[in-house]
Amino acid sequence: MSRKPVPAQSGERARVEVMFDRPQALAQLFGQYDQNLVALENRLGVYITARGNRVGLEGTAEQVAIARDVLQDLYQRIARGEQIDTGLVDASIAMVAEPTLAGIVSAERTGGPGIMIRTRKKTIVPRTPAQAHYMRDLVGNDMIFALGPAGTGKTYLAVAQAVAQLITGSVQRLILSRPAVEAGERLGFLPGDMKEKVDPYLRPLYDALYDCLPAEQVERRIASGEIEIAPIAFMRGRTLGDAFVILDEAQNTTPAQMKMFLTRFGQNSRMVICGDPNQVDIPGGPAASGLGDAVRRLEGLEGIAMSRFTAADVVRHPIVGRIVEAYEGAG
Repeated sequence: MSRKPVPAQSGERARVEVMFDRPQALAQLFGQYDQNLVALENRLGVYITARGNRVGLEGTAEQVAIARDVLQDLYQRIARGEQIDTGLVDASIAMVAEPTLAGIVSAERTGGPGIMIRTRKKTIVPRTPAQAHYMRDLVGNDMIFALGPAGTGKTYLAVAQAVAQLITGSVQRLILSRPAVEAGERLGFLPGDMKEKVDPYLRPLYDALYDCLPAEQVERRIASGEIEIAPIAFMRGRTLGDAFVILDEAQNTTPAQMKMFLTRFGQNSRMVICGDPNQVDIPGGPAASGLGDAVRRLEGLEGIAMSRFTAADVVRHPIVGRIVEAYEGAG
């Protein structure tokens, strides 16, 4: 494998060679058409050559060191059965380049506890430093507010953690909710019965579930009531005990709806409230949002964590992060 060298960057130049002892793992490490190595070159400005089980890295000393650590990190992930893609390459770069999270990467490499969520279909690891802190909050706090733009993994990681706790028996129910219609929940104009009316608005929650559990298990647990997916209006008057409860698109609740939802909290429960304070669709805008009101009232209270994400934490595709930054910069 040989490609055109990347432009030279300032700083001391270095070249290192990394050798891997399991050649059968290299196809996944490199990716289809070497896409993972290309991603490393583009993100870090290094030049990579591969011959047999040896990979050469050339560039500034700092970037070469990061690229070496990323390759070793990805190689260890493959050994643990994880699937590697360019998104995980970006995640590994972010983790390795973040000094305060070096211990997390080290623990994962050596088979230690690290930070991960195990579900029936996959093992999920943090892809950004903010995700790592969020995953810690999901384990250590009773109520978590996840705030930030779309694509940062707020809801997905919450659903994954909920599924993991349901599987292990830590909770008996998984309850997923969101405002059914962003601008006032006017369901009457939609065709079908109530389930058919609200299901399109709850689709992202279904998608996350099916990514963490086999389809037949999702359907069986929904039928048995272990998993409940419903609009926030269905929560009124209930006490949600022994459950993992997630509210998605929370920025589109009113203060009254938010208060009603938060006070459903019961014994042996965990509650995660996900939303983007900058994407309020209800009449009145951010000033009318129950999410912003709750954050102002509850931040700092014992047992309540606030996990904040930015455009830098978007893990869908690099262009999504740039779009978010462009819109936020435009005011």
